[in-house]
Amino acid sequence: QLQASGGGLVQAGGSLRLSCAASGRTFTSYSISWFRQAPGKEREFVATIRWSGGTVYYTDSVKGRFAISRDNAKNMVYLQMNSLKPEDTAVYYCAATENPYWTVRFSYDYWGQGTQVTVSS
Repeated sequence: QLQASGGGLVQAGGSLRLSCAASGRTFTSYSISWFRQAPGKEREFVATIRWSGGTVYYTDSVKGRFAISRDNAKNMVYLQMNSLKPEDTAVYYCAATENPYWTVRFSYDYWGQGTQVTVSS
């Protein structure tokens, strides 16, 4: 029901846009978020957007560099990633929750498969 795409290999300072396609149900009462997991590390929260209203929230390490947005008509959520750093390298996942605890991965009901982002120095 969530399909992530758009990952790839990019040099430091470059940009990528990730996409998350939502299908199979109505997500109007949900928040859609991006998480990432680097090798050997816990999956961590990156950004979230309320499907209804568009409220956004970011983890501090990506503020000013990443932007999350949605296209309600297409049932798509995007993560525009600019000024990428090697430490952004990870598998990125989109996820959906009705729960207000956006940063807590166990709060999420639906997960997409991951998409690999690799930033070379």
